[in-house]
Amino acid sequence: MSDEERKILPLQYVKGVGPRRAEVLASEGLVTPEDVLMYVPRGYVDRSAAPSISALLATFRKPNLWNSDAATITKVTAEVTLVAVVADVREQSYGKGRTMLLVVVSDGSGASATLIFWNMVAYYKRVLAHGQHVVISGAPDFDPRWNQITFHHPEIERVEEEDMEQYRAGAILPKYTITQGMRTAGLTLRMMRSIVEHVIDRTLDTMVDPLPEVYVRQHGFMDRSTALRELHFPSSLASVRSARERMKYEELFFFELMLAVRKRTQRVPELGVPMQAKSPHARALVDNLPFELTAAQRRVIHEITRDMTSGTPMNRLLQGDVGSGKTIVALLCMLCAVDNGYQALIMAPTEILAEQHFNSIKRLLQDTDLQCTQLVGGQRKALRTKVLAEIASGEANIIVGTHAMFESSVQYHKLGLAIIDEQHRFGVEQRAALRRLGCESNEGGKAPHLLVMSATPIPRTLSMTAYGDLDVSVIDELPKDRKPIVTKVVYESGLDSVHAFVREQVAEGRQAYIVYPLVERSEKLELKSAVEHFESLQRDVYPTLKMGLLHGQQLWYEKEDAMRDFLARKYDILVATTVVEVGIDVPNATVMLIENAERFGLSQLHQLRGRVGRGEHGSFCFLATKDHFKYQINRKNAAEDRAASIIRLKTMEETTDGFRIAEVDLALRGPGDVLGTRQSGLPDFVFTDLVSDTPMIARARQDAFALVDRDPHLRHPDLARTRAYLQRRYHNAHEYMRIA
Repeated sequence: MSDEERKILPLQYVKGVGPRRAEVLASEGLVTPEDVLMYVPRGYVDRSAAPSISALLATFRKPNLWNSDAATITKVTAEVTLVAVVADVREQSYGKGRTMLLVVVSDGSGASATLIFWNMVAYYKRVLAHGQHVVISGAPDFDPRWNQITFHHPEIERVEEEDMEQYRAGAILPKYTITQGMRTAGLTLRMMRSIVEHVIDRTLDTMVDPLPEVYVRQHGFMDRSTALRELHFPSSLASVRSARERMKYEELFFFELMLAVRKRTQRVPELGVPMQAKSPHARALVDNLPFELTAAQRRVIHEITRDMTSGTPMNRLLQGDVGSGKTIVALLCMLCAVDNGYQALIMAPTEILAEQHFNSIKRLLQDTDLQCTQLVGGQRKALRTKVLAEIASGEANIIVGTHAMFESSVQYHKLGLAIIDEQHRFGVEQRAALRRLGCESNEGGKAPHLLVMSATPIPRTLSMTAYGDLDVSVIDELPKDRKPIVTKVVYESGLDSVHAFVREQVAEGRQAYIVYPLVERSEKLELKSAVEHFESLQRDVYPTLKMGLLHGQQLWYEKEDAMRDFLARKYDILVATTVVEVGIDVPNATVMLIENAERFGLSQLHQLRGRVGRGEHGSFCFLATKDHFKYQINRKNAAEDRAASIIRLKTMEETTDGFRIAEVDLALRGPGDVLGTRQSGLPDFVFTDLVSDTPMIARARQDAFALVDRDPHLRHPDLARTRAYLQRRYHNAHEYMRIA
């Protein structure tokens, strides 16, 4: 059998697999030998690095400097791995008819540890027999009454005698994820090691390295074959780190290479509308503003206008936290387009938000000769006909509207700049329709510049990858007079004091939001609902105050009316669901109470909190949760708690920095959930951590884009393997390179 035939050998013919196990492996995404090589260990057991139980015990009890007979008990929160043998197994009753399992293990160091299992007692009693060698991974606790190390439901791996010989010899053995389906098919950890070893022996010698040799040398990476061998069967933990760095760079490099060729494809065929950076109207507006632009606002204006004068269509994402001043940046850039003889538009996801933009822009331009027009779906026919005529003739310099702006009945007059607010609320097809109408309005079909804005902060690492073919501008500075929002976690037993505070704020002329996770009561979820509590709040808590209701099941005009009435101070309190997270500015609203806050995502909590703090008065956000969370949230090390809801609440209490919040959200949920899986466009990175790998992402991006600038088609003979691997990994890369 040739080397090439061995390379493509189906997994069922690998020793120890067979048809049934191959089917199970396929269900886990392991179909080819390449898949097996990328099934990297989730951890390693290093016998030389594993502490003894007696050494671990010493880290918990240290001499007290003030009393040599006493001891200071410390907490070891990091996960440790021990290699031990089961010395005793016994059940112990607690509560009414419940039992727990206590497993005593020792390692010959003169001390023992106790493993405590509250669940699956029968299973662990069966598999953890006396004399069984085990590898234990978990966070240890210390019981001072018995001077004992304990582990609660640690990760357990049974070790066969032949593996113990490897442990004793100092081998570093990989730990693979073994799913329940794999266990059912008889695929043990030891068998997975054997399968991986057979695949490595059959494939690595014939494997070619797809990375350009210049980057392998430049960054001092090991070659691909060596890296994969070290990942699965390392010679040292240091070599594992080096191997991961090489593979991390590889997966990022090829993703960025795909983005680079795609961006070049999008850039080459089209011409953008030509503009000059000078704008008399923008200069006059800046001179008359009652505040100074922040350094971040000035920086992004320069980045945007530089794109608008480049001769190619701008395709830029503008990120800015709630209250960072994106709207004034958008207006100044639109004035630049207008002073160059073009129309500009800004599109919002709701009519009430469009109306807010329209009124703000009209107010700022009231002493100029420019006309701002509004186009929304709910206009009367006569008004809509008039607005469409103003747009088609060019009489309208700036157009503000909603989805109605990309309908086929709209004819623009030299559209130069299109701005989309809250871009995640619009689909790709909608943006494309708007772009097409802009091209039709310009001589020679020149494409308008496109700026999409988002008030949902995205970590820099994620924007560099998810939006790698967009240029990204970030307003990472809030205006100096912007007051921070005081945020506090409160418990259900203390809600009376929160309601009293709301009444005090209303007495001072302020307004408040109360947000619930559900519209109506659910039999399945023990959560509070807006409709149910609106009635009880009005009757029992705020009988003398005026209250409004806003939720997602209302008709669109009912939602608009509720928000307008709240803005007009017809209500003191607005009871709402999350539909309020993208709403209009109500400067007089200073308090938000979010019920069942533990049920909301971080970015959603941050967006909701952003509804207050928009005026001159101090603002407050209360995150209400169940009483039993009190102990966990107040723990010093609660950030290490596995309960994501606790981390979310503590993060909201500790910071108002949207980008810091976004990083925590990314760490908790992953990129697909943060961006929306369908919209993310991100591969499933095996080695990359999008929270912490900023330097590596930047390095891979710089190298990939520089390579495409030098050789857009990757035609140099030295790049044949790189080109082939890119086309195999990203199937549309061939089309991009053909056009580039």
